[in-house]
Amino acid sequence: MLEVKNMTVQYGDLTIVDNVNFTVNNGQWLMIVGPNGAGKSTIINAISQGVEYKGEVYFDKKDIRKYKSHERARMIGILAQNNYTNFSFTVQEVIRLGRYAYAPGIFSRQDEDDERHIAEAIEMTGLTPLLKQSVLTLSGGELQRVFLAQILAQNPRLLILDEPTNHLDLMYQKQTFALIQEWLKSPGRAVVSVVHDLSLAKAYGKQALLLDKGKVKASGQIDKVLSAKNLDEVYSMDVYSWMRSKLEQWK
Repeated sequence: MLEVKNMTVQYGDLTIVDNVNFTVNNGQWLMIVGPNGAGKSTIINAISQGVEYKGEVYFDKKDIRKYKSHERARMIGILAQNNYTNFSFTVQEVIRLGRYAYAPGIFSRQDEDDERHIAEAIEMTGLTPLLKQSVLTLSGGELQRVFLAQILAQNPRLLILDEPTNHLDLMYQKQTFALIQEWLKSPGRAVVSVVHDLSLAKAYGKQALLLDKGKVKASGQIDKVLSAKNLDEVYSMDVYSWMRSKLEQWK
């Protein structure tokens, strides 16, 4: 589905992403992990065409740069790290914007297919009680669910999530990842997530890409990628011992 080949991102003389390669196939959930400054979010921005890069990104074996913007929006849904709006839209209005890529014209009315995908997104995210409420009145977790519903209404084949549970409490973290896991069960779908929490990465991901200073330290099956040796070298600490010590506090 998605193939990244020899991706390099530079800002002047500074190399942020250095010759990164990976693939994501149908049914897979790839976790991109690594310390701050490793290049995780930059890779997401490059795939979404937000920053210039060297190398190639293919979606269904076609260079992603050759797709029109509305074509990419139909195939790929991107949930940014920080979502907000300064306008007092209702929850329902924000979710409906997810069908914009399918509109034949600016003032086109939404058809039955649009309504079906909107309804499915609302049901999946459990937002029915909030539909008439202004998004300006929502908590951070509720607002993140609204923007996730907007992306689900797009009916993309690939979800790209940049730290989707950043700054969310434990309940919303669990709800968000469980929701994405359920979405992934339908055939022909895949997920790429940037994640700081290694426990969440191991709990939900099957594949991982471990970055260190813009380069790929390891990639593949998540248990092998997140080995004690790899994590110790990348994070410059005994990660396994530290996480076990934290767990001991709850016994």
